[in-house]
Amino acid sequence: MLKNSDGRSPIRSSPLPGESGALSERTEHAHGTAAPGNSRKAVRLRGLAGRFQCHGTAIMRVSVGLVFLWFGALKLFPATSPAEGVAVRAAMKLTFGLMQPDTVLMSLALCELAIGIGLTTGFLLRPALAAFFAHMTGVFSALFVLPGEMWQSDSVVPTMEGQYIIKNVVLVAACLTVAADELNRPRTKRGFAFGKSRPL
Repeated sequence: MLKNSDGRSPIRSSPLPGESGALSERTEHAHGTAAPGNSRKAVRLRGLAGRFQCHGTAIMRVSVGLVFLWFGALKLFPATSPAEGVAVRAAMKLTFGLMQPDTVLMSLALCELAIGIGLTTGFLLRPALAAFFAHMTGVFSALFVLPGEMWQSDSVVPTMEGQYIIKNVVLVAACLTVAADELNRPRTKRGFAFGKSRPL
């Protein structure tokens, strides 16, 4: 610690980073301006917010992964997924009808399951993210290759099927955040679920 010429420690006039919140709480309690119950609730809320902030990206990743696992599993059983008809017709348009509907549906199911496993566990995350964005490109292409099913009478008002596809923009935004976090993270050996890692 630095000392003055007379050997005494200098007097700090301002709090260190992180002390201001605690100092203000002590001041409020001293002057009776804050109720103890409200202060404790605020501290708990800040603690929860801090923990969520630390794991927010992992929570988004696992959530999207679970959605893909669920929807991919539904496609393994014909006529159980409400989106399988649109997905198959769009895929057949994109492949110029070279694949049979059953083959297309099974391929989509396996692709979505693989993406879901990668996102949920964090294992091979970068390939899973690449597959996710490629898959989303195919999903959104349905808005153009199946315009009669996606839009109401040549307008910009989407049908129910169109709305089903457009809302996937939320999943894209979530995975863009996950991808940015993954690319900016130092090279480590990553664990499962909540992305725990240790340096190499």
